[in-house]
Amino acid sequence: MGLILEEQENDIVLVPPSNFSMVEDGIFRSGFPQPSNFAFLDTLNLRSIIYLCPEPYPEENLEFLRSRNVRLLQFGIEGKTEPYVSIPKETIMEALKVLIDVRNHPVLIHCKRGKHRTGCLVGCLRKFQNWCLSSVVEEYQRFAGAKSRITDLRFIEKFDEMCLRQCLYSIIYQYQGYGSNKRKLLYSEEPLQKPRITSI
Repeated sequence: MGLILEEQENDIVLVPPSNFSMVEDGIFRSGFPQPSNFAFLDTLNLRSIIYLCPEPYPEENLEFLRSRNVRLLQFGIEGKTEPYVSIPKETIMEALKVLIDVRNHPVLIHCKRGKHRTGCLVGCLRKFQNWCLSSVVEEYQRFAGAKSRITDLRFIEKFDEMCLRQCLYSIIYQYQGYGSNKRKLLYSEEPLQKPRITSI
């Protein structure tokens, strides 16, 4: 799948990363971007990338992000298939805080294939947006295909989005402040796990 744009004498083919889709205005999801996807990513005018794998980001990709002033926020979640390995709730919660902060938009969420870890994060976002569970599950399964994992679906089902709402209320309270005591937008509690932010 690609889009061809004519630019004088050269044809530029825009190839999106695997499993690419728009989640919401300013939020995108995909599998791991390859160098052949860089021209396409340019069109998104990204401000941030949420990377959900523990492995180091490839130097070629880092160089692309540096040249575009895109922030890389890494939340290392192991891509395990064993049923007894649970998804770290604290890590998903920290990634969600970054994801819903519009200062990070436009943002691309990705893991290796854009299926399981990305699907869990997007599923939890959908619960926060008050989607019904059947719609959340249908979206997860559409991207995971035959490789849908019951552990992921259980995690999404049990995820308590009220914790995130309470965090947001505290953010709004701090941001509004009183009179001359208004503060900048800050999280009130200590983060459970800070993302690795790559300086670019």
